[in-house]
Amino acid sequence: MGKLLKDKATTTKEPVEIQKIVRTVIALFLGLFMVSPLIWMLSASLKPEVEVFSYPIRIIPRSIMWDNYREVWAGIYPFGLFYFNSIKVTFISVTGLIITSSLAAYSFSKLRYPGRDALFLLYLSTMMIPPQVLMVPRFILFRNFGILNTHYALILPGIFIIFGVFLLRQFFMTIPNELSESALIDGAGHFTIFSRIIMPLAKPAIISLLIVSFVWRWNDYEEPLIFLSSKDLFTIPVGMTLFVDEFETRYSLIMAAAVSAVLPVLAVFLAGQKFFVQGVVTTGIKG
Repeated sequence: MGKLLKDKATTTKEPVEIQKIVRTVIALFLGLFMVSPLIWMLSASLKPEVEVFSYPIRIIPRSIMWDNYREVWAGIYPFGLFYFNSIKVTFISVTGLIITSSLAAYSFSKLRYPGRDALFLLYLSTMMIPPQVLMVPRFILFRNFGILNTHYALILPGIFIIFGVFLLRQFFMTIPNELSESALIDGAGHFTIFSRIIMPLAKPAIISLLIVSFVWRWNDYEEPLIFLSSKDLFTIPVGMTLFVDEFETRYSLIMAAAVSAVLPVLAVFLAGQKFFVQGVVTTGIKG
């Protein structure tokens, strides 16, 4: 009897192991498929220009051209300045976004006042307006305020994002109100509750918002293209277009610049990926 049960358990276990192997192989294949553009980008950044589109494709270049990176960073275009501009705009925008979104989310989730939910729904409904529709009004507004062709035209709109309020509000709703009520009874004010109770517990959602907003702002091409005209103010996405002129397109240099540009995004994501997954999963628990 024992031998029969053991054989049955072994037979049941084998299909499970096969399914795991199949899922692992499929996941590995999909992962390689997803990172293949990054691999080609890195490979092309180290090739001579004539070998970038050579066929058959060679992932490992015949001769590694480190001069591509030297020409990007120390060539005729100030790529280092573009990099600094992107860091400046992204850091200030994301920092301001975290502050404004968390304060608004606390108001919409933990404070009780008449019309709170209706106001939140009205605020949330503005997400249906395509951002392209607002480009011309914003252009005129920034010109009248005198901040056109300055980094303020990129930073100020980036500080107020509806999605950030929505994401943090959904997470704050999952935090028990008893914690806030107990702190109020003990004499704590709303700022103390916000800074010492809510914010530490909301770390996964805050890091998720930080990663998403960092990627959005770092890769933004449309707004710098419209609101900036001076090359000294260009960010990386707009600055990379300078490697394309009327005579030729230097794909090897563009790929070297793209590899340099993607490193901060990878660093931020890898540093916060654990909290990113936790924050995205948790924000939809309670609405």
